[in-house]
Amino acid sequence: MNNFHLNILLYTKMAILSMLAMAASSSSSAAANVHPVILIPGSGGNQLEARLTSEYKSSSLVCNKWYPLKKDPDGWFRLWFDPTVIFRPFTKCFNRRMMIYYDPDEDDYHNAPGVETRVPHFGSIQSLLYLNPTLKGITSYMKPLVKSLEKVGYVSGNNLFGAPYDFRYALAAEGHPSKVASKYLADLKTLIESASASNGARPVILLTHSLGGLFALHLLNRSPISWRQKYIKRLITLAAPWGGTVGEMLTYANGNSFGVPLVDPLLVRDEQRSAASNLWLMPSPRVFNESKPLVVMANGTHYTSSDIGRFLGDIGFPEGVGPYETRVLPLGLRAPQVPVTCVVGTGVKTPEKLIYGGSGFGEQPVEIVYGDGDGTVNMVSLLAVETEWGGCKNQSLEVIKIDGVSHTEILKDENALGKIVGVVSSVNSGISMSSLVVRTFS
Repeated sequence: MNNFHLNILLYTKMAILSMLAMAASSSSSAAANVHPVILIPGSGGNQLEARLTSEYKSSSLVCNKWYPLKKDPDGWFRLWFDPTVIFRPFTKCFNRRMMIYYDPDEDDYHNAPGVETRVPHFGSIQSLLYLNPTLKGITSYMKPLVKSLEKVGYVSGNNLFGAPYDFRYALAAEGHPSKVASKYLADLKTLIESASASNGARPVILLTHSLGGLFALHLLNRSPISWRQKYIKRLITLAAPWGGTVGEMLTYANGNSFGVPLVDPLLVRDEQRSAASNLWLMPSPRVFNESKPLVVMANGTHYTSSDIGRFLGDIGFPEGVGPYETRVLPLGLRAPQVPVTCVVGTGVKTPEKLIYGGSGFGEQPVEIVYGDGDGTVNMVSLLAVETEWGGCKNQSLEVIKIDGVSHTEILKDENALGKIVGVVSSVNSGISMSSLVVRTFS
């Protein structure tokens, strides 16, 4: 090979190295110029681990000897999500360990005696990618969303973080304790400040799914406006159930297996009733028309959104009435005075009315009337903040509707992911929303 060819090769190598360096620099620059994102999952999108102490009393030999099938050296095991829960004997074990209890003297909730729980990997996206990392193929949760964010400059642990929580617990109205949920808000606040500090003091984008949107809203409204303005760039909510759902009434009355085969809804009903977060998701009279029946009985009795307390008593859950009326009902939807984008699915049939036969709540509804929504959350709830915040000063809001996308598919559908990442990219490019105008996009 002569000198001419050697020089060509040398110049070619130098050019390639230069382009690679420029690409790396561009990528690094892009990552440095984006606002950090904190992902806040929905209720079932959190992982939960448990450990049993000597105070725990097993309900059966099966629970004592064979459940769970696997523990770590310190006794911790996966409580949610564990696929063995679909087997009837293990379902009973799961229920007892998963239930929480309201103490009227303390006016707060706590775990079952002898059960310790923890939420793994707070601050990281690790536990949000899959509901169970050993079953990645069937339990993917935020993995598609994370992959989409990585394509526009986000790096886990650098400018992309996760804030999982114990989804059984909920916040309470002012004057009522909520130890577990309040600690979560404190930890989330610290994470926001840390994420901002490690990214050049850039304010944070909160990107939430479902119930996570309610936690984010209440964190903002319980923080000084000066803190919000310093640390929050945008709140982006996906499928937020602002005013609860009619489907939650079915969960309380008859249990809900969410389509999981082999699981009897009645077997999981007590555990579902015990969760404070499920009470929080009952249809709110602030949002649902108080004259419109949501549950109709064969004898003519009916229940509207203003009858939730009576409904809880009539289904045989009177212990839920007090916490609902004092802790949940006063919770509002005050505007956070930071820019908000709501992304919602539409055009998916969603339970709107439950009709029961002569056996009453002893059997599943004989008919379910469907309306618009995302399959889980009713449209009136998804769009509740349009009405609540429409006339609020210093509150910008845009609503993006995506037809045919369900409550969970919003995290996986290519069109939905494109819209979500588009919003994030517009924030990073400095495109601002009007501070006074409510905008809706379909």
